[in-house]
Amino acid sequence: SCDASQLCNCSSMGLDFIPLGLTAKITVLNLAHNRIKHIQSQDLQQAVNLRALLLQSNKISSIDEDSFRSLARLELLDLSNNSLSHLSPVWFGHLFSLQHLNLQGNSYRDLGQSSPFSSLRNLSSLHLGSPQLSVIRQGNFEGIELLHKLWIDGSNLSQYEQGSLKSIKKINHMIINLRNSNIFSEIVRDLLHSVTWLEVTEIKLPVEKTSLVQNSTHPFRIQKLTLKKAFFTDQSISQAIVLLKEITSLKELEAINCVLQGKGFWDTEEIARSGQSFVEKVTIVNIMIQNFHLFFDLEGMESQINKLKRLTIASSNVFMVPCKLARHFLSLLYLDFHDNLLVSKRLNETICKGSWPLLQTLNLSQNSLKSLEETAKYVSRLPKLNNLDISQNNFGEIPDMCEWPKSLKYLNLSSTQIPKVTPCIPLTLEVLDVSANNLKEFGLQFPNLKELYLTRNQLKTLPGAAPIPNLVALSVRRNKLNSFSKEEFESFRRMELLDASDNNFICSCEFLSFIHHEAGIARVLVGWPDKYVCDSPLAVRGAQVGAVHLSLMECHRSLVVSLICVLVFLVILLLVAVGYKYHMVWYLRMTWAWLQAKRKPKRAPPKDVCYDAFVSYSENDSDWVENTMVRELEQACPPFRLCLHKRDFVPGKWIVDNIIDSIEKSHKTLFVLSEHFVQSEWCKYELDFSHFRLFDENNDTAILVLLEPIQSKAIPKRFCKLRKIMNTKTYLEWPAGEEQQQVFWENLRAALKS
Repeated sequence: SCDASQLCNCSSMGLDFIPLGLTAKITVLNLAHNRIKHIQSQDLQQAVNLRALLLQSNKISSIDEDSFRSLARLELLDLSNNSLSHLSPVWFGHLFSLQHLNLQGNSYRDLGQSSPFSSLRNLSSLHLGSPQLSVIRQGNFEGIELLHKLWIDGSNLSQYEQGSLKSIKKINHMIINLRNSNIFSEIVRDLLHSVTWLEVTEIKLPVEKTSLVQNSTHPFRIQKLTLKKAFFTDQSISQAIVLLKEITSLKELEAINCVLQGKGFWDTEEIARSGQSFVEKVTIVNIMIQNFHLFFDLEGMESQINKLKRLTIASSNVFMVPCKLARHFLSLLYLDFHDNLLVSKRLNETICKGSWPLLQTLNLSQNSLKSLEETAKYVSRLPKLNNLDISQNNFGEIPDMCEWPKSLKYLNLSSTQIPKVTPCIPLTLEVLDVSANNLKEFGLQFPNLKELYLTRNQLKTLPGAAPIPNLVALSVRRNKLNSFSKEEFESFRRMELLDASDNNFICSCEFLSFIHHEAGIARVLVGWPDKYVCDSPLAVRGAQVGAVHLSLMECHRSLVVSLICVLVFLVILLLVAVGYKYHMVWYLRMTWAWLQAKRKPKRAPPKDVCYDAFVSYSENDSDWVENTMVRELEQACPPFRLCLHKRDFVPGKWIVDNIIDSIEKSHKTLFVLSEHFVQSEWCKYELDFSHFRLFDENNDTAILVLLEPIQSKAIPKRFCKLRKIMNTKTYLEWPAGEEQQQVFWENLRAALKS
């Protein structure tokens, strides 16, 4: 049950005794909410370094006297809510370092005949008492000189010996549950010189006429008195006001969750005779007054309020303050009427001319104000006002122009149902809160504005920086903000705090790039990084903006696609260039033609052979072919029928198919070879040499006629079949002499007949 720092949590484990084997390593031991009944001498003997021991909410009824002897370093001991019927000074005799001790909620009826705490010189906070505590005796607190906090549950305290608490020289804050009003005055007298803040709960304020400061000398220490869940009557409150004036050090009074049975019929004459009040701050929260609408106007109390500087009356059904009374708050700087029943028309009486002359801060939030124009008009009567909170009033509408105090610097209009912002809002403001109003835009000019709160609205972008050049803090939390750009962010030159948390951010590449590379943005963004979460893209939904990194493809999709297209185009261009240089198109087309030829029968049927020879020749040699060879062969006896592409190809048919068909319909193929033949453009050759089938058959259907001397090495490499034939087959050479030409024709005719 122990962690790395030796904090051992054994709470709520159903233990009946303190576990065995505790060592000197343990610093914190939590044994709360178990069933331990007895603490024995040896239980904690080895835990010499224990700093905190939590034993609350067990069933401890007995403790051996030397159980805590070894705990000289213990700083916190909690024995509350057990069954201890008495307290022994021996228990705490060796707890020299103890600072916090809680003994509340046990069954002891008194603290003994002497002080159980005499050896606790370092004690800072002490909680003791229970509904069973009935007696506090002199000497019970001997040895304690200084306490930061003392809390005594004396709800059933019936006997208090005068001077019991006087032994404590200084108590910063004392809380006492006290129902017995008869001993209230005695306790107050003992605490005049020691307590700074006294808090009394559940007291039924007595009608006390004996002075609270009798036989006491100045100066007093008590500065603040708080009454919680107290019960007053008109008579008791009148007397209390008189008696408390005697405590000249008292500056602050609080009444929280109290009940006043009465109608405000106070003895104002006696109150006035008793002199001036020294109280500067009064806070009244949730005071219940039956038939509050019948409460008197407190006429005659004017002399008691002119020194008051701060007044809070909250959640107490205040619906107006009489003008006569309001004009006597001559020193009041702070007035808080939040959560009451003030209405716009009654403000004419509450804030009449000449009232609250020095008021600087006014809180009218959570009332029933309906007209912003009227509220502004009445508030403008306060010449010193610079801080106004009228939030959580249902104004619903906002006029175009309003009259405000010229000194107004802070204005809270949050949750007022205003549909937009207009020039009604004063230009003098330094702080403006218009949160929770469903605003869709904010475009007003405020040259002095330093803080702007737009939380829980419908804004989709940050407000423009130009109209609010001096803005230091901006809150757009929980709006419809998707992102903000570097330009928007940097346009607020004086921005120190930006709260854009709890928005549905679109984590685009531009937004993420700005977030990741903007220096110091983590110091400016409030709630960073936990409260900044991506809503889209779907793949990163729910992830923190600062932790998201999108890929290059996601960030630059169009650029990547463009680059791919460019690369594909360049590859195609390169292939075209290579193909052009190495005649790839020619090879491809020849291959296609060859494949087509392969699918056809090896030989056309005899009935389809209609030519003696197909003549393949260069266009530059057409004169010799057409005028010489054709005449010599076709006019011979018997005549030969030749197939020439110019004359015999089928119009409209693909030229390669024409060539292949012509070869298949011819007994022989006659090649007229020359320099023109082998050096002409390669695109012409695909017409003349799309006849691979011919060479694949390894027969003698090919007849080569060499029109002029040509070396086989001069033939382009792509005509590898032709080069092979010229190296392996006999060919006919066209002679220059006429006598030899006759022999040439005879040989050619013989070859065609073979």
